[in-house]
Amino acid sequence: MKSMRLLLCALPLALTGCATVSSGFSSVHWSSALPWNWFGSSTEVTEQGVGDLTASTPMDEKAISVALDGDYRLRTGMKTDKGNIVKYFEALKDDKVALLVNGEAGSVSRIDVMDSDIAVADGGKIGTRFSELYSKAYGNCVKATGDDSAGVECKAKESQHISYLFSGEWAGPQELMPPDDSLKNWKVSKIIWRR
Repeated sequence: MKSMRLLLCALPLALTGCATVSSGFSSVHWSSALPWNWFGSSTEVTEQGVGDLTASTPMDEKAISVALDGDYRLRTGMKTDKGNIVKYFEALKDDKVALLVNGEAGSVSRIDVMDSDIAVADGGKIGTRFSELYSKAYGNCVKATGDDSAGVECKAKESQHISYLFSGEWAGPQELMPPDDSLKNWKVSKIIWRR
């Protein structure tokens, strides 16, 4: 009985104390060994951001990696935006870009989600049909711009920060938004969070 008590006392220490064992184990996330994480915790897009990645996260590789719980391999790049050179991070999963993290004024300002395992609280995720989330585009959607100009961007219901980018086939002019009848079969190709 005494050995059972000792085991019960030592188990939490063993599970939480392992994280400080050695920097050689830094790629192992010991927090996943904690009992409350055994059944998985899915990352969600919320008004605050994507999981722990929020507007207060610095545009720094280590900070972004920690906020993403080390679940992705990060790659950094530079691009021009409105005449300015800006830094961005790509979060890779199975060598595919799963998240694109952009920043302004030193912290995260926009996150593009292409990972099908990440959903919005209203149930929308990559691959969700337009008709499952909206009955019509009017009042909800606009023709997307920039790199996303082939798609249609729609605000998530009751959200100030989240929108969906829908992509699909339509034979009409590219500068116009497709009618609802065509949009109903378009699917979410990206979830966008903006600060």
